[in-house]
Amino acid sequence: MPEPRLGQDGLTRRQILGLGGAFGLLTTTGLATAATLARRPATTGAQLRSTAALPPPHQVPLPIPAVLKPTSTDGTGDHYEIVQRETDAEILPGLTTRLWTYGGTFPGPTIEARRGRGVTVTHRNELPVPTVVHLHGGRTPAAWDGYPTDLVLPATWPQAAAHRMPAMPAMPAMDGAGGGAMADPRAVTSRLTRDYTFPNDQRPTLLWYHDHRMDFTAPAIWRGLAGLHIVRDDAEDALGLPAGPREIPLMIADRAFTADGALTYPSLDPTLRERPGVSEPHLAGVLGDVILVNGAPWPVHETDAARHRLRLLNASNARHYELEARTEDGRRLDLVQIGSDQGLLTTPVTHRSLPLAPAERHDLVVDFATAPVGSLVRLVNRLGTGRTRDVMAFRITRRPAADDSRIPPTLSTDLPDWHRQDAVRTRDFAFRAGRTNGGHGWLIGGRPFDPARTDVTVPLGDTEIWRLVADVHHPVHLHLVGFRILSRAGRPPLPHDAGLKDTVSLRPGESVEIITRFDGYRGRYLFHCHNAEHEDMGMMANLEVV
Repeated sequence: MPEPRLGQDGLTRRQILGLGGAFGLLTTTGLATAATLARRPATTGAQLRSTAALPPPHQVPLPIPAVLKPTSTDGTGDHYEIVQRETDAEILPGLTTRLWTYGGTFPGPTIEARRGRGVTVTHRNELPVPTVVHLHGGRTPAAWDGYPTDLVLPATWPQAAAHRMPAMPAMPAMDGAGGGAMADPRAVTSRLTRDYTFPNDQRPTLLWYHDHRMDFTAPAIWRGLAGLHIVRDDAEDALGLPAGPREIPLMIADRAFTADGALTYPSLDPTLRERPGVSEPHLAGVLGDVILVNGAPWPVHETDAARHRLRLLNASNARHYELEARTEDGRRLDLVQIGSDQGLLTTPVTHRSLPLAPAERHDLVVDFATAPVGSLVRLVNRLGTGRTRDVMAFRITRRPAADDSRIPPTLSTDLPDWHRQDAVRTRDFAFRAGRTNGGHGWLIGGRPFDPARTDVTVPLGDTEIWRLVADVHHPVHLHLVGFRILSRAGRPPLPHDAGLKDTVSLRPGESVEIITRFDGYRGRYLFHCHNAEHEDMGMMANLEVV
């Protein structure tokens, strides 16, 4: 009997169970099976099916998120205010969708910052549940990093419930916590508003901010709590890269919709108040069948035949992409990678297709000069099937009077120069599914997340090598620090692994080595899988920098 085909739109339960035992436990057999799966265009999760009438591709104009204006500024920094609130928006033409938003839009407003100039953002929570703000990729002091129990409470939330954290799905109790409650004695809460201060003392790059509330990150992001934060500096400005209207941020996310336009998501508790988790078919991740870019379904952007800088973010909960830019006559345009999660590469890297895991960012230059006026250049997802194969398109409307942009052969000279001999220790972490107290979960080192437990302690300034291994696809994110990828499966990193990263895509059965230096700030941070459903079901761990 032929082996079932693995598709982008989800591993079957049988296939997940086949990754080495119950719900993908890593065994020797499981690793061998997973190594085979890693060579196929597969992902982890199950796809929801929209019942709404969906628009044809490349009809809806691409929105560009508005840049937020500071409410005040002085010689040291800028102050912003964002209200987290519900709003109704037209995402699918002719239908209304209720969203949870930053500032009333999805994506939320973009914050433009300068390197070394601090930003303070006052977030006001007018949603019906607590929230936490995390600046993903930010070198942020621990007090403002958005630890999952550092809650901003809405006015209607009872103070007595602030420190009561529900258990993970299908885990009645963990570590002796009675009644399914898991209390963190170090949790910090604030009523209605909270100031988050971001020093921006880091390389220029595209960051993003999103909700990080314990147990409920995935459905909160799905409902719209995500926005962009861009750090710039004078050295990058002087490179001559495409700028102005030819620099385009692209937040890619998949969603699914009911017949009346509402978002659909398989929460066990749709109020997101008491019981975390998703229905069993979606334990490995939730995929949608509608691809949104900047909140619009399969949009089109009219522009000229010149170089463009595309700032890509995969804000999907679980979907992976492998992107290509194709002309109408079937040619693939070069994707010239100039930056990664944590800023510019040393030199450009040219790709014909480029993988993008959840939470990863790529900074690309694409030259539309050879595309005929009036034609479309489609951005497609090679891992997609059906309508998830389309992402968006660029309609070439004119020839430019001039294109004075360039891609210099040297982009940056300030990447960290870490070597194996600099590491004072090596650690090993396995990211895998497992059973905890009779239920399913996603584990790091065999244990689910506990906010009261310290998993790793690192002295400030130490350099370490971490070896990471996965059962299925896991995009692993470290807070506070960037890292360099040293190897994959004992071989050199892949071309798209260049530069300074904060999220690495682990493939099934694959071992990846990374090196990083824990500098910047002391305090409690996290590392976790950025498949948001895995994260909510326990695949996080605590990191104490001392």
